[in-house]
Amino acid sequence: ITVAARKLVDILRAMPDGPVKLSLTNKKINIESGKSSFSLQTLDAEEFPILSETSDFCTQFSLSQKNFKQLLTMVYFAMAHQDIRYYLNGMLLVIEGNTIEAVATDGHRLAYSTVNSQPAITPNNQRQEVIIPRKTIIELQRLLEESDEPIEIHFSPTQAKFKFNQIELLSKLVEGKFPDYQRVIPKEYKNTFTLERDLLQSALQRAAILTSDKFKGVRCIVDKNSFKVNSTNSDQEEAKEEIEVVYQGDAIDMGFNVTYLLDVLSNIKDEKIQFSLGDSNSSAL
Repeated sequence: ITVAARKLVDILRAMPDGPVKLSLTNKKINIESGKSSFSLQTLDAEEFPILSETSDFCTQFSLSQKNFKQLLTMVYFAMAHQDIRYYLNGMLLVIEGNTIEAVATDGHRLAYSTVNSQPAITPNNQRQEVIIPRKTIIELQRLLEESDEPIEIHFSPTQAKFKFNQIELLSKLVEGKFPDYQRVIPKEYKNTFTLERDLLQSALQRAAILTSDKFKGVRCIVDKNSFKVNSTNSDQEEAKEEIEVVYQGDAIDMGFNVTYLLDVLSNIKDEKIQFSLGDSNSSAL
């Protein structure tokens, strides 16, 4: 029989502790526990859509669930959401030797991370690139555990299969050519400084209070040994923050979407963040 998953989970979550009895009467499923009872509509099992599994999984590798979850966490927030460029609505995985790279971009920001795995089996030992849909990435993040237990990952030209714990997750892949991310990541910026992550995160969170839903911009000014964050809104209100840094480079005045910066800071766990800048009009690293 087929039953509405979300309703069933919500009911079970709200039930008091104790045994739960399920029974089927006249194509309705009855759920009873103590003095609580529910009756849900069902569908014929034949109507449940089955995703047929391909047989040509030619790329496979494994690593710990903890490491794979960390890899996804470091880049997932930069995935596009319902973008007309459908290949951006997912995460690029690049498999080469024993290195797995993850890349996500929505056209405004790009996140890149890498992790080591056991040597991957790929066709002719060639580098492989696949784009995994956004929904699959979000589901994996929810299901993966912070454990050293392995996850086995298999790719065919059209499908991905993830096996871990008692779960097998099968997903279609996104067709299309992902942008050349190596060309986007800035190289050899000379204006570099280091900040305490907590200090920067707190300053940005305070400055963000005065931004509006429509405009999330903050102004950042870096000058000799100083990093300033300013925000204003249509009510002529203003927030100013200043952090001391060790910096002797060019004076640079630039604007950021504060949400983009906070997304990065809330997922990075290191104590220090390195900023690298070109000028007011180039990307920040």
